[in-house]
Amino acid sequence: MILVPTAPAAHLAFDLAAWAAGLGLGLVLYRWRLREATQRLAVSTGPGYVAALAVGAVAGAWAAGSLNTLQGPSPALSHSIVGALVGAIAAVEAYKLARRVKGSTGAVFVGPFALGAVIGRWGCLFAGLPDRTYGTPTSLPWAVDLGDRVGRHPVQVYESLAMAAFLAVFLIGLKRRSDWTIRRGFYVMCVWYAAQRFAWEFFKPYPPVLGPLNLFHLLCLALGTYGLVFLALDRRRERLARP
Repeated sequence: MILVPTAPAAHLAFDLAAWAAGLGLGLVLYRWRLREATQRLAVSTGPGYVAALAVGAVAGAWAAGSLNTLQGPSPALSHSIVGALVGAIAAVEAYKLARRVKGSTGAVFVGPFALGAVIGRWGCLFAGLPDRTYGTPTSLPWAVDLGDRVGRHPVQVYESLAMAAFLAVFLIGLKRRSDWTIRRGFYVMCVWYAAQRFAWEFFKPYPPVLGPLNLFHLLCLALGTYGLVFLALDRRRERLARP
């Protein structure tokens, strides 16, 4: 069992680091490979796009997080990264539908989101039990003790490593100028994030809402379905556009 030093303030510190690193990576990727995609995004979507994204992300984050923690023995408001992602997607897709914008507009956000998850999840780990993102008890050699002498699944580390693996594949794809990274990278990220997060949710003590599934399981199912459906639609548009 690995003893992890914890402090609630660690969450904010890692969140700030995640935001800064994500912004920095976004600027690097813009200059390196995504300048054209970013310019197309700005032209096709208009200024309301960012506002829709921000409102959807904030609303989704607090709605999903709070709906989960308010069910527990000590109800409290909280926020969730998967809720933010689902909320942002819902708001942006509604905005795109109103503006008749087709195709993916999320390529510029893939790298920053993935890196933010990689770094931010360590903040959840070091924040300890008050963060309410800890895993269920386990006797595995890599179990972590967050201060209560109970070995738990380091679910935060699982997610961080899973997103680091995706980020590595995405960056390799960008280096090779693979078509999927720019045209469908966001949809692929949604499918990957949903799949790995769905798996880790079985190692969390959250209250079930449908059989053995908790709220985040259901959000991941919705997110994964969105990614798969829009992947298929984009591939169909690509085929029809060929001479």
